[in-house]
Amino acid sequence: MSLFKRSVVAEITSHGGVVFSTLIIVWLSVLLVRLLGQAAAGQIGADIVLGIAALSSITALPTILAVALFIATITTVSRNYRESEMVVWFASGVSLKNWISPVLRVALPVCVLIGILTLEVTPWAYRQIEEYRQRYEQRSDLSKITAGQFIESAEGARVFFTEEPKNPEDEIGAVFARVLDQDWYTIVTSQNARIRREDNGDRYVVLGPGNRYDMKTDSAEFRMVSFDSYTLRLENSSGTSADEIARQNALTQMKSRPTVNLIQDRKAESQAQIMWRVSLPVAALNLALLAIPLGAVNPRLGRSADVLLAGLVGLLYMNMINLMRGWIGNGKIDFLTGTLSLHVIVLALCLYAFYTRMRLKTPKKSAA
Repeated sequence: MSLFKRSVVAEITSHGGVVFSTLIIVWLSVLLVRLLGQAAAGQIGADIVLGIAALSSITALPTILAVALFIATITTVSRNYRESEMVVWFASGVSLKNWISPVLRVALPVCVLIGILTLEVTPWAYRQIEEYRQRYEQRSDLSKITAGQFIESAEGARVFFTEEPKNPEDEIGAVFARVLDQDWYTIVTSQNARIRREDNGDRYVVLGPGNRYDMKTDSAEFRMVSFDSYTLRLENSSGTSADEIARQNALTQMKSRPTVNLIQDRKAESQAQIMWRVSLPVAALNLALLAIPLGAVNPRLGRSADVLLAGLVGLLYMNMINLMRGWIGNGKIDFLTGTLSLHVIVLALCLYAFYTRMRLKTPKKSAA
């Protein structure tokens, strides 16, 4: 490998590592804030926040890798222009097309990795995330409660509030529950509660001394019951395990289904998802090549101009891929047209950009 190729590969790799690290840190920061908010609201369990964060990072890797590769390439090319190193390379007989080979040395392995992630790893990660959420939804209402917080379930039909247990033998402290069904508005209070598990797998909550108030929603009928012990069934055992139910529910999500399953389905929605998975590695390769002519900037421009340009072009490209995916899913265009047309257009624009940067301008004739 020549000195030119080694220097280009090393610089793209170095810039790519910095950009990738920055993007993944920003992504994790935003993601953790959102997940912690969901955990505080009782939408997910606090014990699965880190697991979902790790799996969500895997699902974001293809896009982050594609963007990092694009920004690293365009930053490397533009730096050579700004610091006049490109003049030295041109004087040594290196043209803009000679950049293609070292860029491909970095881009091709990254695109292969993106392809593996989008076709195999990302669907698996989405399934695991959905299974986490499904298993949490299958938990009993009381097991989701955090002491000192009001928790809604069943789309607001049930509201629970618990306190910290005062006695060591109590699993749950004082309980307040409001249940709204079609005819009755019920409020249950108790001094403590505990979970009882039967040998057959059934689960019950046993409330300590407390009261139950029932009010008719369409009349003045009112009932009050005081109790020393009140037992409610939370779950009963079934022939299908909770993990199997969660797995089956996860497969109903299109992005969670394996690629082979989508190919066999042949529905428009499945083809749209296949288009998205195939397009990401192709888009990463197109963007890496497009970054070479786009990096030919005016040396007087600021250092952020290339990054801003990369962001705009990459955002437009990804939005167009999403648009094509929507059209395929709605049946407006067929799979091949939606998959190939956009990438062919971008490749043609890339070739045209190379042509405009490399052509020799005809000198203007002086006026006689």
